Amino acid sequence: MPTSQAQAPTVPSHVLPHRTPAQLLKIARMGLAEAAETRADGLRYAAAHLAALRAAAALLAARARPAPHRRNRVTSVWALLVVVAPELGEWANYFAIGASKRAAAEAGIPRVVSAREADDLLRAAEQFVAVIEATLGVAHQPTLDGVAA
Repeated sequence: MPTSQAQAPTVPSHVLPHRTPAQLLKIARMGLAEAAETRADGLRYAAAHLAALRAAAALLAARARPAPHRRNRVTSVWALLVVVAPELGEWANYFAIGASKRAAAEAGIPRVVSAREADDLLRAAEQFVAVIEATLGVAHQPTLDGVAA
């Protein structure tokens, strides 16, 4: 059931994405494809986590409305996702827990994640992006032989 703009949860305006939900979902899908082709475990983990982050941002862009400036504390997308879409709380928790590993992997710290952790996160991110697409009523158009459908 869609949320009317008057009923939409508010989030600080500085944290709302500057892209449309469709743009963010497209970038998330591109990130999943990049992650799937990345051999280094840490980089695969980081790319998959960022893809999930972009999908969460797409939902924020679609469902939240800006609130007056309140820059007094930093709030993660995962914390905001629970406010905007409480039904996705388990997903938000799962990805919030992996944020520090993503940061360490991006920093180049060796052996932060195993191959299995990277593969598991990639699968979870693929599922999460699909959940967000379904929630927003956006159909994913897979590519065939490298050509967009």
